[in-house]
Amino acid sequence: MSTGDETIGTDKGQDDAYMLDRRRVAQILYAVDTNDKAELANLMEPLHAADIADLLEQVNAYDRARLIRLYDREFDGEILSELDEAIREEVIAILNPQVLAEAVRDLDSDDVVDLLEDLEEPQQEAILDALEDSDRVAIEQSLSYPENSAGRLMQREVVMAPEHWTVGQAIDFMRERSDLPAQFYHVVMVSPRLHPVGNVTLGRIMSARREVPLTDLREETFQVIPADQDEEDVAYAFNQYHLISAPVVDDEGRLVGVITIDDAMAVLDEEHEEDILRLAGVGEGSLSDRVIDTTKRRFPWLAVNLVTAVLASMVISMFEDTIARFVALAVLMPIVASMGGNAGTQSLTVAVRALATRDLTGSNVWRVIRREVLVGLVNGLIFAVVMGCVGLLWFGSPQLGAVIGVAMVINLVVAGLAGTVVPVMLEKMNVDPALASGAFVTTVTDIVGFFAFLGLAGLVLL
Repeated sequence: MSTGDETIGTDKGQDDAYMLDRRRVAQILYAVDTNDKAELANLMEPLHAADIADLLEQVNAYDRARLIRLYDREFDGEILSELDEAIREEVIAILNPQVLAEAVRDLDSDDVVDLLEDLEEPQQEAILDALEDSDRVAIEQSLSYPENSAGRLMQREVVMAPEHWTVGQAIDFMRERSDLPAQFYHVVMVSPRLHPVGNVTLGRIMSARREVPLTDLREETFQVIPADQDEEDVAYAFNQYHLISAPVVDDEGRLVGVITIDDAMAVLDEEHEEDILRLAGVGEGSLSDRVIDTTKRRFPWLAVNLVTAVLASMVISMFEDTIARFVALAVLMPIVASMGGNAGTQSLTVAVRALATRDLTGSNVWRVIRREVLVGLVNGLIFAVVMGCVGLLWFGSPQLGAVIGVAMVINLVVAGLAGTVVPVMLEKMNVDPALASGAFVTTVTDIVGFFAFLGLAGLVLL
């Protein structure tokens, strides 16, 4: 066991690195069962807040409540900020009010805002009442900004210095202050009107002589974030310009906070996770959600899928006589639909990801569409040869092999086209392409695939 914070399971193999160690979890739960508060504190003390949050998320509600009550005053505010939103409210309700107050006081303002915005009003008031008056005012000001904006994401604790200061003055100022943030990366230079004019990294300050002006050390890349800017745009700016931190300004350009890279990367991670879940039609959620909540989120998309399946079945019903005369068509139909669906999903995933990262724009959209169509054409031709041989060898019919081969080419070309065009069109219509594209692309590939295959079969085989 190492000293200080450690992650659970770092002694395991590469695949198990940073995972919860079942033996450690069993020891913790045994300490809870025996009501051994000292042993529980001893087992939990070396663990990082993120690992404790994982532990609380993975045990059942009964054990979670007993663990929290026994852990009591050892409970740290960082654990709350690491908890999944699905159980955070439950944990807060279990915590002793005094313990909750102490835990919240230790958090940075951005973590408190993140904690509050997903809670019901009574719990929000309980946490706000635990704060100092000045901290409460700052938090309420942050909450007044639009949801998912830079104002909600920023922390109010900022280290700033007048632009005319020297390195020595900045160092003396930081040494004298007792209320500096626990972690910060830049000193923000400001004008007399509190307008940010540049960033200076702590590394450059500490390596320069005392008489050097701060303006000589300012970073070349300097981005100012409006408080009402969407957090997705903020995360994009951090990723695009390799920012570590950036000042946030109000409508008059005055410094009101700072956003750090950990918060921006958390937004990026949430957006990526959200896109993946929406592409699968399961919406937002977590492993801690109740059955009824998960069912409600998934049901609408299953209903949409049912509608698309009915439309595809209606196309099939138009060719009942053809299928009745050539039973082999019923055997081969799923292959055409499946290949088209998979090809469409491939193009769709690439397009949605490119739209999210802003790599797919009006200047290159037609080039990307042309590429996906050509990829579909090449793959279609290759698999047309394969399926032509299958039709010939399996059913002894070169005409049937030709029909499925041509249908394969048509469907894969349409899949590449639909997989790119559909999300781009939805984006233009201000509809989330990750949420709605899948149903449309699946419908197009199914209908086109069945219609092309059965229609060609009717023309060639009858």
